[in-house]
Amino acid sequence: MRNRIFFKLLAAFVVVIAAATVTLDFAVRRAWEASLRGEIERNLRQKTVMFANRVNTDRQHGLQDVASQEGQAAGTRATIIDAQGKVLADSEADANSMENHAHRPEFVAALKGEVGTDTRRSHTLGIPFLYIAAPISGGAVRLAYPLSDVEAATARVHRTLLFGSGLAFVVALIVAGIAAHLTARRLQRIVQFAERIAAGELAARIAEGSGDEIGQVAAALDRTAHQLETSFVALQTSQRQLETLLNSMQDAVIAVGADRRVQWANQSMDRLVPQGSRLSAPVVETVRDPDFLRAVRNASEGGKASTTRAGSILPGRTFEVTAAPMPGGGAVAVLRDLTETERVEKTRRDFIANVSHELRTPLTSIQGYTETLLDTAPGGNHSREFLEVIRKNATRMSRLTEDLLTLARVESGEQRFDVQPVTSGELLQDAVQSFHEVARSHGIELQVEDTAQAQVGADRDAVHQVFANLVDNAMKYGASGRRIVLGARTSQSGIEFYVRDFGPGIPSEHLPRLFERFYRVDKARSRESGGTGLGLAIAKHIVLAHGGTIRAESELNHGSTFLFTLPPAGAQQEAQS
Repeated sequence: MRNRIFFKLLAAFVVVIAAATVTLDFAVRRAWEASLRGEIERNLRQKTVMFANRVNTDRQHGLQDVASQEGQAAGTRATIIDAQGKVLADSEADANSMENHAHRPEFVAALKGEVGTDTRRSHTLGIPFLYIAAPISGGAVRLAYPLSDVEAATARVHRTLLFGSGLAFVVALIVAGIAAHLTARRLQRIVQFAERIAAGELAARIAEGSGDEIGQVAAALDRTAHQLETSFVALQTSQRQLETLLNSMQDAVIAVGADRRVQWANQSMDRLVPQGSRLSAPVVETVRDPDFLRAVRNASEGGKASTTRAGSILPGRTFEVTAAPMPGGGAVAVLRDLTETERVEKTRRDFIANVSHELRTPLTSIQGYTETLLDTAPGGNHSREFLEVIRKNATRMSRLTEDLLTLARVESGEQRFDVQPVTSGELLQDAVQSFHEVARSHGIELQVEDTAQAQVGADRDAVHQVFANLVDNAMKYGASGRRIVLGARTSQSGIEFYVRDFGPGIPSEHLPRLFERFYRVDKARSRESGGTGLGLAIAKHIVLAHGGTIRAESELNHGSTFLFTLPPAGAQQEAQS
């Protein structure tokens, strides 16, 4: 690093020195040379004018003597010509042997009455001269100054400039080395600090007291490291808390990345699979159940939570798998063991079914003997009133046992449904024909409002039982409206059937629990009407067994509407799952 910085600084210094040298050479040297030549030209012009005045006024000396004296005094070559350009006298050559000077630029100007100037290289001496000519009476005079001294002085300045540049380069070399060493040492500390941070040593700090740019970078990195350490400590704490929470769960939890590899699993998951969870290994090596893998894939690719049941993770055990997508891709799956819950639920259903079945025979006997006694008991006797109470309660208990048996068979899947394509209109007409006379006997009008013509997959007898429970419920609690409306309409999930009454309605706090077993909004009224509290629960489980949904809507003093949806024909192969 030091060498790289050294050469970069040295290159920068060289560029600066070279630029300064070129600038001085072209600007200062030329300006100095121009100034020197201008001064020489002014002095030579003055001497030429004085030379011309002497020629015009000196009658004691000959032209040759005047030319020699003026040339020696001025340190130049002096020449006198006549109006035709003939050389009359020259301080350094024989005038008779010299060529005509009428066409020399400086003499051309002088013969016109002006002071002429020209610079050119001498043909005889091969060096440049500055020529200045001034007019005289009957001709002109000229002084010629050699410029070789100016060139020599300029060369000396150039050599001095090059020497100064070389000296500056040496100084720059030393400065670049020192600056590179100091800068490299500071940068090396920053690099070492960054390497420590990259290695996970977040507590590392860098000491840099300078306020220059490198110091500011070091201070910024130091603050970043401090914030990173604080965030990482908080993240570790949160991660430990999350791991503790997940490890304390009885349910197994496993996180799968977008590449279908295991990222994390809690202790319950490790205990669940015999081989344990292998981190960074394909999830199929940990859990091979196809339903589990499908749920994880659907959550990861579809971006929505997915729930399914898996029965082959462990022999003899059933799990509910809930998979949800993770923000960075992949999915997290929770496996809940349903084996014991289903066993208890099955035991409960079997118990209810067995008890209900065992109660049927004695209840039938009680009911039969009571009716026989009623037929033979004399009128006006209190025993007849008691027998009527016994018969009424025996009948109610008989209905209750029948409903319990029906509900148990539907819940357990024991009751099989014969699902066939049937139109919604046919189901509605069956319901209206069956309950028309009963409704009329109660003073209630039974109407069909909408009849969607699409076909649904349904067991006609089972759906008829759903309508029977809903219509019976409407007649018991909505009779004050004197009207019950049945209908069917198309919805997104199939055909939605509804039974609407115009009675007093149901308070909103009761709506979520209407389909629970034995739940009654008005318990006293329900007992008086002879209801068992299982009708809506039976309707719910029949609809669910068909793959549909059921719900209730109501508003006080505006009646109630019970709605259930059945899937279209062909959406399922059998009514019972």
